[in-house]
This record gives sequence, structure tokens and C-alpha cells, in this order.
Amino acid sequence: MKLKNKVAIVTGSSRGIGAATVKLLAQNGAKVVVNYVQNKQEGENVLKSIHEIGAEAILVQADVTVLDQVEKMVRRTEEELGPIDILVNNANMSFPIMPFHQYKWEDFEMKLLNEMKANFFCCQAVVPSMIERKAGCIVNVSSGLSRVSGEGFIAHSSAKSALDAFSKTLALELGPNGIRVNVIAPGLTITDATAHQSKEMHGAIAAHTPLRRLAKPVDVASAVLFYCTDDSRFVTGTYLPVCGGIQMT
Repeated sequence: MKLKNKVAIVTGSSRGIGAATVKLLAQNGAKVVVNYVQNKQEGENVLKSIHEIGAEAILVQADVTVLDQVEKMVRRTEEELGPIDILVNNANMSFPIMPFHQYKWEDFEMKLLNEMKANFFCCQAVVPSMIERKAGCIVNVSSGLSRVSGEGFIAHSSAKSALDAFSKTLALELGPNGIRVNVIAPGLTITDATAHQSKEMHGAIAAHTPLRRLAKPVDVASAVLFYCTDDSRFVTGTYLPVCGGIQMT
């Protein structure tokens, strides 16, 4: 119970990496917020699984690219669970995958804006209380594609690179207030979001990965958990690839 009585918000936690993360934090004693945008049923399923282990959790619908909705989520969390100790920015911002010369500026701009809005709004909403208490933990979920890009991923790579720089600056500015900010960079992870990809492609990537498999959501969630506990109490401003060794720093 390394997170006993800690309060955590995990954005985009109704499925995939977010769902695995919010469940793992709850298993370790945290009181958690399950956040979703559209699929209430998936959010309710995650909430139910957390309640079944006797952990405290609430379900909150909020589009984290909308400031008013973020502020309402934070207020409700504080009212029902208490001051926020942990923020995991995990919400996924969709984008088209296509070569640069076919990209529309509007699609490129939307990805960058949504990525940074979601992280900016959520961080700015929770930080004042953390500064007051001289303690807090923020984990931003980036991507291995922020350092090593791939064809068709120019918007995603650019947005996640911006998130990496944003996170380092937050770590620098917030460190004197006892707030740690770190980045998790998952490699290809088996979730419903990647289920449409071919088995051949997955097999090829696994074959080039030193650990010879792709990530499962719990692999990424376990790295997030490390950052959220006192095991990493003197760690901030870092970028951690969770990719089985396919990207080494």
C-alpha cells in the first residue's frame, strides 16, 4: 500500500494504459479518479473493478482540452476525495497517420494544440494546491516516437516532443516546491487502440525488441507507479522509455 490515502487523477483512464494505471494505483492504496470523455460504459467497468477490491474511486467525465471541464474535475476530486497528490496525464489525442506532404495544417495544429492544452490545463489546475503543501507528483505520458519518429507520425512526434520539453521545464520550476515531474515514454503497447494493426507488424517490432515482446498496459502502469511512490522521491525531470529496450538512452 505504497500510496495509502494519496489522491490521484489519471486522465483518459477508461481503457488501455490509463485503465491499467488507475487500477494499479488503486491497488496500492490511492483514492483515484477514473476519467473518460465519451465512453461512459468503459469508465463504469473500470470503476466497478476498483470498487471490487475495496478501493475508493469516482468516475468523472471531462474533456481535458477544455479548461472549464478540467477545473470542474479538480474541484469535484478535492470535494469528494481530498487534495490531489498525483496527476497522470495520459489522455490520448487522436491524429491522422500520413506522409508530411499530404498533411493538412489544421490536422497538425489540432494535434499539437490538444496535446499541450490537456497537459497545460491539468497541470495548472492541480499545481497551486501542491505548492501549498510542498509536495506532489506529475507523470506525463509521452511516446518513444518523441525521440525516434516513424513515417506518418510527424504530428504525434512533434506534439510529444513538445510535451517532453514542457515537462522538463515544469520539473525545474516546481522542484523547489517539492513537486516532481517525470515523463514515461511507452513503446508500442497492446491495447484496443493498436488492435487494428497487423500481426505481422507487431511480430516484426517484437523481433527487434531486446525483450522480444511488445508492452502490455500493466508494463507501462508499473513504471508510472514507480514515479508515484517514495521509491522515486529524489527523481525528477527524467524521461523513461518503457519499450523493452528497443530505444536505449
